[in-house]
Amino acid sequence: MALPISSPSPKVDRFQQAMESIYGRFANIRDPDTWSPPLRSGGHRGRYLWTDAFGVLNLLTMHKEYTVAGGGSDDKRYLVLARRLIETVHDVLGHTRDNRSQLPGATDANPLGGGLRIGKTDEHGSDCDGQYHHYLTIWMFALNRMAMASGDMDYNRLAVQLARAIHPKFFQNRSTSHPRVVWKMSMDLSTPLVTSEGNLDPIAGFVIFRLLQATAMKAGDGEVLSEEIAEYRRVMDRKGEHFVSSDPLDLGMTLWTAHWFSGRETWASNLVTKCFEHLYNLFEIDQYLLRNTKFRLAFREFGTAMGLQCEAEQTTEKERSVDLKNWADCIIAEWDPYMELSISEDQTPEDMRPITRVMYASALTPGGK
Repeated sequence: MALPISSPSPKVDRFQQAMESIYGRFANIRDPDTWSPPLRSGGHRGRYLWTDAFGVLNLLTMHKEYTVAGGGSDDKRYLVLARRLIETVHDVLGHTRDNRSQLPGATDANPLGGGLRIGKTDEHGSDCDGQYHHYLTIWMFALNRMAMASGDMDYNRLAVQLARAIHPKFFQNRSTSHPRVVWKMSMDLSTPLVTSEGNLDPIAGFVIFRLLQATAMKAGDGEVLSEEIAEYRRVMDRKGEHFVSSDPLDLGMTLWTAHWFSGRETWASNLVTKCFEHLYNLFEIDQYLLRNTKFRLAFREFGTAMGLQCEAEQTTEKERSVDLKNWADCIIAEWDPYMELSISEDQTPEDMRPITRVMYASALTPGGK
């Protein structure tokens, strides 16, 4: 039975209820070590990489909220649930669709050596299963945050394995001064399915690979991704000044990606400023609240809210921080009435409900950022 999301409840309760609408009531899980995540993530065999990546991050946020912030309890419940979700995703999306074998390149010692499938429901067609660069980097980030939350650096090593496996497959012209990153590869990483270059993919790779390497350095593993990081930098140099899209999800993820280095590195600070200008036009000039929600997708705007909150915490400019937080609150308030509904009453298209709910939780509290 789907659980209703009650908007008047405190933020942490809304966060948990959104997560439980996908992963089931957590209080009913008697033994987290044997928990099997429900098949509700909206993808093939019940798993979808983007949704479950944010599911892991949200579980880590719950661990922080209920354990660390809740008086230093030793309760590892949500940490264990995050581990079980990671294991399940690797078992499903790290294997072929018929589940007969691991993806080509993967071994028991290197389980992510073949990458991870998106989890699209269709095997063939224009929106078929395959591998997206931006989904894979988000999963690497989730593994990195799991390593930091649990203290188990093997999760970061898994992320590095994945990074090394997919990097040469998505890159074209690696040895030249003009390398580029393709948008989508086939499930076995043998063939580009979409050869155009994603707007944010090179910057996401540059940032997340650096986060993985920083964690590896602290763990004593050394500069594990220096060559790959340099190649992303060359792509960024080739592209020049980064284009900021007005698409809500792309805009939010650009803010989220840049916030790790904004205020410290010129490219990131300039990128945040460009995002801020787009957002100012949206909220102060275009009158965001007058737009008809019928023609918008909630989960994409929740990505905007998440990016806004992360940059608001990062910036030292008080006026900008206030604007960013107010804009994030505006987005959440706009969609709250729709999130109050039970799944059976929700107007969100059925195939988008899982990603909408998990992004709603991340927008409320991006603690696993």
